[in-house]
Amino acid sequence: MKVLVINCGSSSLKYQMLDMKTETLLAKGLVERIGTDGSVLKHEKTNLDDKLVREIPIEDHKVAIASVVDALIDPVYGVVKSMKEIKAVGHRVVHAGEKYAKSVLIDDKVIGVLEGCVDLAPLHNPPNLFGIAACRELMPGTPMVAVFDTAFHQTMPPESYIYALPYEYYEKYGIRRYGFHGTSHKYVSERAADMLGVNIDDLKLITCHLGNGASVSAIKRGKCIDTSMGFTPLAGLAMGTRSGSIDPAIISFISDKEGIDADEVLEILNKKSGMLGISGTSSDFRDIDAAIQQGDERAALALKVFAHRVRYYIGAYIAEMNGVDAIVFTAGVGENDTNTRDVICNELGNLGIKLDLVKNKVRGKEAIISRDDSRVAILLIPTNEELVIARDTYELTK
Repeated sequence: MKVLVINCGSSSLKYQMLDMKTETLLAKGLVERIGTDGSVLKHEKTNLDDKLVREIPIEDHKVAIASVVDALIDPVYGVVKSMKEIKAVGHRVVHAGEKYAKSVLIDDKVIGVLEGCVDLAPLHNPPNLFGIAACRELMPGTPMVAVFDTAFHQTMPPESYIYALPYEYYEKYGIRRYGFHGTSHKYVSERAADMLGVNIDDLKLITCHLGNGASVSAIKRGKCIDTSMGFTPLAGLAMGTRSGSIDPAIISFISDKEGIDADEVLEILNKKSGMLGISGTSSDFRDIDAAIQQGDERAALALKVFAHRVRYYIGAYIAEMNGVDAIVFTAGVGENDTNTRDVICNELGNLGIKLDLVKNKVRGKEAIISRDDSRVAILLIPTNEELVIARDTYELTK
């Protein structure tokens, strides 16, 4: 059974085609600059060195989906003979509020719920809905599944997700901590249990999804009990361009001092802060590392702030779970930045968390990188959110 996985952004679309009989990736690609000049489709067929690149006008998400289907049925680069071979489509959807704690088959009722969550994710849910609408129009009768970033965190207890605000704001507006990156945290926690040869119900795990966007989750007996992101992805760790959690009074203070409104301050907190804001150099950790090698003190400070925040949550979650069996690093920085992993773990020895500096010299592949005498296992696991989406889609439609 062939499943198409769609991840729609406001001006981009990522996709993968998988054969779920063997969970084999057949093809993947990216459509960029949807609705603007210079739009392009980049398509890659597994085991074929040459890539298909088409620079064509792509006015909207419907045209983008149609161009993806054209690539998938291309005589040379394609992996199916016709659209009829696509038996189901899985959609990554950012926000479902408190409505869904697991993936669901998409129908008109689900669409209505997602439209009702737009004010919770105004930048993400609309393009997700555009992608769903385009697929339903182009592939009528093909079952579609929504897989939510927030769903995995719906197992958090109230003491983890309720803000200390007037309770009526939660009741009226749904203001609470939701958490994001849930699909990634779910995947790597399950893989960690497999790698350790232990039932996930017997494990206490801390999963660190560290990329340009970053979050840490506490997972006890396979269920998330806490996570660092909050009502929006702005909370928690310092990130590539996001400030992470700050004193909320800073917003009005900057507004008064700079003569700008709250929305402009939020734009700064989302797009001009984090590693970029501290270093003044870049939001990319590779650039930060290079600047550190050149003696850049602000770049070094940016990395220290990032590592400090990660350790803060690791320590908090150890206390919250009364221990931890394994810590998992994943996503672009977590999987590939050996120096950042070293800096994070360097001050955790007294908690029984000991990184093996030789084993740590690995990028982008599964590995146990803790010392033999470490009481806590440290794992590197490349995330695979698309596979989680495909699995859920397969299970709900097979």
